[in-house]
Amino acid sequence: MIVIRTPDGLSLRLRPRALAVGTGCALLALALGVIAVGSGDYPLSPVDVLRVLTGGGDPAEHFIVTELRLPRVVTALCVGAALALAGAVFQSLIRNPLGSPDVLGFTQGAATGALLVVVVGGSSLALGAAAVAGGLLTGVLVHALAWRRGVHGYRLILVGIGISAILTGVNGYLLTRAPLMDASRAVLWLTGSLDGRGWVNALPLLVALAVLVPTVFLACGPALRMTELGDDAAAALGVPVQRLRLLLLGAAVLLVSLAAAAAGPVSFVALTAPHLARRLTRAPGPNLLPAMAVGAVLLVAADQVAQRAVAGHQLPVGALTGVLGGGYLIWLLATERRAGRL
Repeated sequence: MIVIRTPDGLSLRLRPRALAVGTGCALLALALGVIAVGSGDYPLSPVDVLRVLTGGGDPAEHFIVTELRLPRVVTALCVGAALALAGAVFQSLIRNPLGSPDVLGFTQGAATGALLVVVVGGSSLALGAAAVAGGLLTGVLVHALAWRRGVHGYRLILVGIGISAILTGVNGYLLTRAPLMDASRAVLWLTGSLDGRGWVNALPLLVALAVLVPTVFLACGPALRMTELGDDAAAALGVPVQRLRLLLLGAAVLLVSLAAAAAGPVSFVALTAPHLARRLTRAPGPNLLPAMAVGAVLLVAADQVAQRAVAGHQLPVGALTGVLGGGYLIWLLATERRAGRL
């Protein structure tokens, strides 16, 4: 570990392996994004894609890259990074490897908000806003029900699982009340899909990441690591535990809600990306930067595989992440049980 001290007395600790993993995964995500932009019925080489992105290329190539393919890839990168960052924050705050917005019901809450708009016949803009509102309201509800002189990790998980089950039933009922065509589109959205995504889907999440990532990294990063020692130990070190937990939970729920508004409730990226990042870095702590980079890689790669896994048919990316993530969750539960933590 490398410690850098600033003239004003602050210190910055860098773990070379974690920094290398985060940088390498970020570069891999960008490389996969360039390849994804160049693939399709009108193929372009990575050199052609980079030339178009730097202002070159003919009008047809410029339209294909910047208007048709790039928004989908940018949405995938942002959604993967946002879900992974939220998952890393949840797992660190709760001190439980099962801490994930999929398990705690926040993605189901975002889906409930979106389905309410589908039933009443609202616009796509209203659907995105309702998904954000549904996720935030679910976060408030889970936090309020789990509060008892503080929020304990296992109590938050149990309350989240209960709320998730209730909202799953509500979502099923709302689908039966929606018109047939709207219900079919809603089912695709509920699976998690990047099909047809444009800049209107990517830009709100880009803005949120630009605001929330520095907040989580700079304002809460060191304190977040201290909370993994336990609430009492963190409080003894001067960390305002409950205020920090409320701030970070709010930021994580907002990221999850905006990701759901952009691409639907994509399953298990928030659960698996922090675990993979921790295994790659072999470092304790939340590993926020590596987790974000791994999440971006996972979603871009999964989207490319989903588009080509079945000849003549594109799978929703959430279907692929759900199958792979569900298998990973079973393996994780078995591992935790053998270790005596479940």
